[in-house]
Amino acid sequence: MAATPRAVRRIRGRTSAVDLDTEGGRAFLQERVGFFNQVAFWVSGSFFLVAALAGPYYRDPSAPLLHAATLAVSLAAWQACRRAPRISTGRLEVIDAAAVALVLVGFSAQALLVPPAFAREVTRSLVLILTQMAIVRAVLVPSTAARTAGVTLLAALPAVSAILLMPPPLESAPVVDWNDRFWSMLWIASAVVVAALVSRVIFGLREEIQEARHLGQYTLEEKLGEGGMGSVYRARHAMLRRPTAIKLLPPEKSSEAALARFEREVQLTAGLSHPNTVSVFDYGRTPDGIFYYAMEYLEGTDLEALVREDGPQPPARVVHVLQQVASALVEAHGIGLIHRDIKPENIILCERGGIPDVAKVVDFGLVRDLELAGGAKLTLANVVQGTPLYLSPEAITAPDAVDARSDLYGLGAVGYYLVTGTHVFGGATTVEVCSHHLHSRPQPPSERLLQPVPAGLERLLLACLEKNPARRPGSAAELRDTLRDLDDVGHWGEREAREWWERWQRGRRERPRAIAAPAMRTLDVALDRRDEKG
Repeated sequence: MAATPRAVRRIRGRTSAVDLDTEGGRAFLQERVGFFNQVAFWVSGSFFLVAALAGPYYRDPSAPLLHAATLAVSLAAWQACRRAPRISTGRLEVIDAAAVALVLVGFSAQALLVPPAFAREVTRSLVLILTQMAIVRAVLVPSTAARTAGVTLLAALPAVSAILLMPPPLESAPVVDWNDRFWSMLWIASAVVVAALVSRVIFGLREEIQEARHLGQYTLEEKLGEGGMGSVYRARHAMLRRPTAIKLLPPEKSSEAALARFEREVQLTAGLSHPNTVSVFDYGRTPDGIFYYAMEYLEGTDLEALVREDGPQPPARVVHVLQQVASALVEAHGIGLIHRDIKPENIILCERGGIPDVAKVVDFGLVRDLELAGGAKLTLANVVQGTPLYLSPEAITAPDAVDARSDLYGLGAVGYYLVTGTHVFGGATTVEVCSHHLHSRPQPPSERLLQPVPAGLERLLLACLEKNPARRPGSAAELRDTLRDLDDVGHWGEREAREWWERWQRGRRERPRAIAAPAMRTLDVALDRRDEKG
């Protein structure tokens, strides 16, 4: 989002925690204004129903019409916020203030219709209605203390006018009548002050949370996921305003060894420049010692979600994706790095530079530097690491001895998953899955699907899944070149990719709250202790 000149909203001289000039703040305001009016509608509606059943409660035939009008105001504001895809901040503030004020106009007009004998009870009810609406709004709707005071004063005007214009009870002495009116005014003034204080306290708490979510020049906005080596958040840079992904190491994992691994992950990943590898922009530590790094934000879908939502993929598309991942691994392997956790969730499909179906390899949290003396100590000697469904046999039996061919096994398992929609091996336990990787022959994709699969692609996937690393493709470059030479898989170009992405985006809009599947577990097993970490 481009930066635009704007008035900075402040509380006690500090910037408000809910920045209504950002899209996230505007969306939050729209949701909360709608929710407040929904609450007002149902609470007032329940009173309307009770009053209608009570019968004698309405002393004038116009009173139920005025009550119904207040319900219509709350309903209209609620539905406007609920149904409109986007309402500007200025219009939301108008809806917010107008709805509260109009509801009080309705109840105040209703109070003037009540006979003088009931004036005292109606006055108390009117003060109570104003007070409850003001406090509930201050709790639910993001607003500065000054704005809350202004909205509450606006709503108080019709209530004050009704109290002043209301005829005194016939039996009351003038001094008693004006004493009642004085205390009513005092309670209304208290409602204004208390509502403003509530907004101030809530926004102060929000600001403390917001300050805690600042990492250098970045502000965390939404948690995207969590893996074995940290959590990933969407964030924005204070100056650039471009979306960024931030990965940070949580305090409970901040042992000296974990920090060393995490910092090395940043340094190694930052040294990769292939367009199919996620780009790292920046890294650092917060004052309280939390280590983080910033990388490009990828808006798209990972391969796990792709198959879960769209099923098995066309062979030509599978080759297109695998070729890109293999190309990224060529660079990593060329400088002595292996990924060690190639799986569908670590491969993101997105659009870059107007080109759809660009694959990005992410999460080098288990990366190992084959050239680094003592590197085995940082990746933990005699420890199995990776995701059980995509572990190579040698990663299970001899984790210290894995080389680049282990990544090719994982990539073969990813290709198998894309072609068939199922994992190479399943099992009720981690031990059972690992046993299959060690001893079971993969079922050919064509047998799994009960339909033909291009012979060249099937042979290549099964070659990647060989138990003996020596029988797999010799390198990521060899795998990439073999994928390029496959001529029996059909065609998948930019036109096909763009058509699919247009369909996918339409589907996402139709199901914006699709439930994500649980993340696959990343195995971290010490062979001498046989414990697991999720």
